[in-house]
Amino acid sequence: MVAYWIARAKVVDEKSYKKYADKAGGIVEKYGGSFLARGGDYKIMEGTDHYTRFVIAEFPNMQMANDCFNSDEYKNAAVHRRNGAGDVEIIFVEGS
Repeated sequence: MVAYWIARAKVVDEKSYKKYADKAGGIVEKYGGSFLARGGDYKIMEGTDHYTRFVIAEFPNMQMANDCFNSDEYKNAAVHRRNGAGDVEIIFVEGS
C-alpha cells in the first residue's frame, strides 16, 4: 500500500534550507519516492499561515518511506534544516 510523505515548512534561512532540499530530493528518489508536490503555489483553506512550503512525496509503501527518513544520507541532509533553517513537520500517511 502506498505511503505519502507530507511535509510542512516555514523556511527561515533560505541558503541552509536549499542545501537540505538539493540533497533530499535525490535521496527521496533513491528510496523509491516520487514528488507529487514540492513547493509551488498554495492556498490555506483552514488553519494558520505559519507554514509556507509544502511537499508531498509518494512511496511504494510505508517501510520505504521510513527507510528513507531513517537513512544516514537523509539524516546528513537534514542537518542543514535542523540547524535553525526552518520549522518543519513531517508526517507519513498510508494511502487507501
